[in-house]
Amino acid sequence: MTAPGFETYELSQTTVGEVSLRVRVGGEGPPLLLLHGYPETHLMWGGLAPDLAQEFTVVAPDLRGYGDSSQPATVPSHETYGKRRMGVDGVALMRQLGFDRFDVVGHDRGGRAAYRMALDSPEAVRRLTVMDVIPTGEVWARADARFALGYWHWAFLALPEPIPETIIGHDPEHFFFDAEFGGIIRSFEPQAVADYARCVRDPRVVHGICEDYRAGATWDRQLDDEDRAAGRRITAPLQVLWAARGALAAWYDPVEIWRHWAEEVTGSAIDSGHFMVEERPAETLAAVRTFHRDPDGTT
Repeated sequence: MTAPGFETYELSQTTVGEVSLRVRVGGEGPPLLLLHGYPETHLMWGGLAPDLAQEFTVVAPDLRGYGDSSQPATVPSHETYGKRRMGVDGVALMRQLGFDRFDVVGHDRGGRAAYRMALDSPEAVRRLTVMDVIPTGEVWARADARFALGYWHWAFLALPEPIPETIIGHDPEHFFFDAEFGGIIRSFEPQAVADYARCVRDPRVVHGICEDYRAGATWDRQLDDEDRAAGRRITAPLQVLWAARGALAAWYDPVEIWRHWAEEVTGSAIDSGHFMVEERPAETLAAVRTFHRDPDGTT
């Protein structure tokens, strides 16, 4: 089924290693991989997809565990839902499409997969944009009362199975759309919202989301701590975008934090809440386009 913003894109279900990913591909030009955030699917990019396709070959998958992508087997370390595996998915997907080197844009959980991909596969990532995140290890190291109350879902979703799955299962839409985000997701593009709602009503997806957060609290954090201790840094140019009316602006200096993780960092705030792609599509598009174009104005 065609989704708003993706009318010129091709939809497929693509096997990549141990998972099957729902993917849309469209446009012409240099390759650009878009990675969505929680609790959405790749349809979050619908407001940017038509314009980006005029300059780039755009690849937009559902992350493993989310949307209509598959849920790999759970393991005690939770690494099968970690950002390293999500990054491997992205690199393998792009290689299947004929792209050994590409740009990446990730929002929220997708941003975490994007920077992990840049650390683990520097030969593949040309440039990357992360939206409204700081590194996972930094989040946990800086956790305080503000974090506990404002980002309470990080700890809740990371609780052992089946505690969060059972509680969420009573009313998934209320949990994902209302309890956390005050209903703002419901105001986004209706077909996209319907897709999110359909997916989170699937207990397998809820489990996948919980495993994502369990990995974040354990496996992902461990990898970040190891990289920081070893002095590993992101070598690709990094753009950091954050919501001027969100938690990052209130709690952190995002650019300063990322300068400890990457060699070349630029960034700016978008006058929006957390969901900048939907809340301020024109401003977000302009920032992404400018950064991912070559200096002479070409892509």
